[in-house]
Amino acid sequence: MSWGKLLQPDLVLGDSVLGLTPDVIHRYQLQGLVLDVDETLVPIREAETSVDVQQWFAQIKALIPLWLVSNNLNAYRIGRIADTLGVPYETGAGKPSRRKLRRATRAMALPVERVAMVGDRLFTDVLAGNRLGMFTILVEPMVNPGGVAGKHCVRTGEIWISQKLGASIHGNGNQK
Repeated sequence: MSWGKLLQPDLVLGDSVLGLTPDVIHRYQLQGLVLDVDETLVPIREAETSVDVQQWFAQIKALIPLWLVSNNLNAYRIGRIADTLGVPYETGAGKPSRRKLRRATRAMALPVERVAMVGDRLFTDVLAGNRLGMFTILVEPMVNPGGVAGKHCVRTGEIWISQKLGASIHGNGNQK
């Protein structure tokens, strides 16, 4: 498989994770979600989820199983976030490694292609999910409350490189 295909999300949401609605989940016949934490659910410097994220999570969790899989090594911080949301989690995932994504999908007992990897990064979240055969969803990074989305240099670089390798990264719900 080419690098362009490995870095191509199945769905570019063009919005934060809050834009991942029950309708989208139904449209793509998703049966479970594995979610990144930092910049996907909470801004990197925050230790708690917003009320909006908690409400979104409760709505989606009523429909399908959810897991958190983070590269973050701070098990205390990620554990607190997972406990608040009432879901299992993995830390130190080392994405694009597939190991902990595989563990989460096996625990869900769902076909891997019916579980979406949801994250804000191409070279970790999307690459890991695609390597495992998951449905991949790229979301916009979560910003601090009242803040404005700043320049995410690493993400911008990832998008530029991905496009040079043949991936098409455009918002508004584009699908491969």
